[in-house]
Amino acid sequence: MLDALDAESTHRDAEHLLCDSGWSSCGAGDWAVAFAAPDADVVARISPFDPVGPYTVRLYDEASMTGRVPRLLAHRRLAGGGDLQVMERLLQVPEPEAMDFLARFAEPEPELAALAETVARVHADARSDLPWCGPLDTNPSNIMRTLAGQLILTDPYYADGRELYATAEREPDRFTLVIPEDQRRYLTEIPLAWSGPWSLEDRAALRTSLRRADNRRTPRRGPVAAAP
Repeated sequence: MLDALDAESTHRDAEHLLCDSGWSSCGAGDWAVAFAAPDADVVARISPFDPVGPYTVRLYDEASMTGRVPRLLAHRRLAGGGDLQVMERLLQVPEPEAMDFLARFAEPEPELAALAETVARVHADARSDLPWCGPLDTNPSNIMRTLAGQLILTDPYYADGRELYATAEREPDRFTLVIPEDQRRYLTEIPLAWSGPWSLEDRAALRTSLRRADNRRTPRRGPVAAAP
């Protein structure tokens, strides 16, 4: 099904493709929305703007042998800076149980040592490569359970959204220099289901400010001289 998405496909195209194929909305966070497959224990996470998505996918791939990360079925980077991940369906975990897992991960216990090493190594690369990549996310909601009963770690990397968006508002010229337009085209379309609301007027104002900054960085062409 995902072969229908090409290099120009955006998060909107991905959502339409899933909905037209019978997938249904099953959740939303600050950065992404989730859809559940109609006939399988599979979910898709779609973000309009997710700089750390490729690093999360890299973690899921490199730590897959530990059995402590989600089983990733597919990944697509989307036009404009979006990200699509398709993975196994997971179950929520009571907070005390999640906090216990995080405490064992922080030591780490021998059982979790390989996971901790991979998390740290990929995170170091993300912090080196990406502006505004935050510290590891220790939110207990990132600990979930597979349908087989295994506790796993999900989505430990994140962009420091508060600082990232504040910089975009305060210093649009610096922001547009650091993150190219084709990697942030839809940065005002993240759902902000937990941290919102974000008014349509403020979103439009930020888009206008960044567009003007992009235009200031694009050399203007003068009149073309007539050929002799």
